[in-house]
Amino acid sequence: MSLEVPESSTRADVGVTEDGLNYDALESLLGETAIGRESHVNAEAFVVRPDQVVDALSILKEEAGFDHCSCVTAQQYEDRYESIYHLKKYDDPTQEVGVVVPTSVDDPVSQSAESVFRTADWHEREAYDLIGIQYEDHPDLRRILLPETWQGHPLSLNYNQEQPQIVTLHEHENPLEKGHHGDSNTMFLNIGPNHPATHGVLHLKTTLDGEQVVDVEPDIGYLHRCEEQICQDGTYRHQIMPYPDRWDYASAGLLNEWAYARVIEDLADIEVPAYAQVIRTMGAELCRIAAHLLALGTFALDVYGEFTAVFQYAFGDREIVLNILEDLTGQRLMYNYLRVGGVVWDLPEPREEFFEKIDSLLNELPKKLEEYHDLVTANEIFQLRCVDVGHLDPEVAKEYGCTGPVARGSGIDYDLRRDDPYGYYDQLDWDVVTDDGCDTYSRVLVRLREVEESAKIIDQCVDILQDWPEEDREIQSNVPRTLKPENDREIYRAVEGAKGELGIYIRADGTDKPARFKIRSPCFSNLQVLPEMTEDDYIPDLIATLGSLDVILGEVDR
Repeated sequence: MSLEVPESSTRADVGVTEDGLNYDALESLLGETAIGRESHVNAEAFVVRPDQVVDALSILKEEAGFDHCSCVTAQQYEDRYESIYHLKKYDDPTQEVGVVVPTSVDDPVSQSAESVFRTADWHEREAYDLIGIQYEDHPDLRRILLPETWQGHPLSLNYNQEQPQIVTLHEHENPLEKGHHGDSNTMFLNIGPNHPATHGVLHLKTTLDGEQVVDVEPDIGYLHRCEEQICQDGTYRHQIMPYPDRWDYASAGLLNEWAYARVIEDLADIEVPAYAQVIRTMGAELCRIAAHLLALGTFALDVYGEFTAVFQYAFGDREIVLNILEDLTGQRLMYNYLRVGGVVWDLPEPREEFFEKIDSLLNELPKKLEEYHDLVTANEIFQLRCVDVGHLDPEVAKEYGCTGPVARGSGIDYDLRRDDPYGYYDQLDWDVVTDDGCDTYSRVLVRLREVEESAKIIDQCVDILQDWPEEDREIQSNVPRTLKPENDREIYRAVEGAKGELGIYIRADGTDKPARFKIRSPCFSNLQVLPEMTEDDYIPDLIATLGSLDVILGEVDR
């Protein structure tokens, strides 16, 4: 089959018809690099030889416009290892394609995709660390979540959980010995892992030339809790849902739960009642506000040590949001409110009092946001610390798979609530917030403006819920007691979390538990770009830039 492209078309038009993607055209475009084709629930996937990964991904990126490598999933079957590159388009994330790279069990070696998508660097390191796949031409293939001395690969089929683990201590090791910065002005500085400015147990190995940052290497994994393995050991219907609350544990519980709810509902063809979707949408936006208030308060503390006003104001306002979420879910942190097919219970009674609390929050919010702008964004010291600091070009952000406020603060108009709609978002009136400043200041502005948009969404949800007929308030669909999706059914789905694209890949094996459960953390990809943003900056700038990424290490390390 030949692929004819009109002269007037752009590269993103290749393989696109009025009905969506033309996968036959994409297969023709890939030519001999594609040796097979699979049908996943969310998209078609092309099987590629392990020595032609770069060629295949380059064609899809440069000629078909798939510029977003949102996730890399690695897994082992009885007869092979497999890497899956989940590709999307920033302009239209509903256009998806997978690239499946099988390798033999005896020699699991595949070409690295890092030269095509920079974000593949960390994703492939994780695949090597946990599964055991080797990636040729990878610039730095070593463990990322586990210590370098760890024996075996925990998610491989032949992993021995009882083997002893010995972690050696490298005494008197010179961290600059193998580097190329050897003059007298060079200094190696450890920031973290136990430091309030790192927002968790994050270790930044920082190389300085005088007072300027030459290189910074985020050292993660201190909070790795085997979340993917835990979910693989849990049943779809009941045992997995409590765990997403623990990924971004700060404020985004319902957003995390929705990521799992969306993927399993699409995998098992479960319809969610519209009433439950409105409740989910309202609860998710309350969580988004709480998350952004937490980000603002801690960031102000980072950049100019403001504790008595901004930090406590932000936490006080966040408490009001958490009070509402506690009324709705019964919890203040680990909500466990969503269920497969809906929510666990209806709005609290008396409903009028619950709505009055939300109305009070929304009525006070504009004045409080004005105060935050007076205290923070209009503050001269804050501006000096943030404007033109932590610059992130949009093309660099795309190379690293950045999403959420980090990407939108660089002018990238990408939000899954609008671009790949779910819940009740496409029925509501709201706007995606972007800012083209590309610096730390822009990322703060985006979060504050998103609070306004979340308030608009919540207000509309309240109006809808108040008018909903009592006899039609269906909170859950009829879901089987035991869910057993078809064998070898695969899916990747994502939602717009507070930090960006929070996605999950699941492969079913016909049982009531997933054969593979992979979490795509937005913080994982966003943190990876930190070295690009901080080169030649000063140490205080490094702290400000890191704070503007708003990472939660529980989600990074999983």
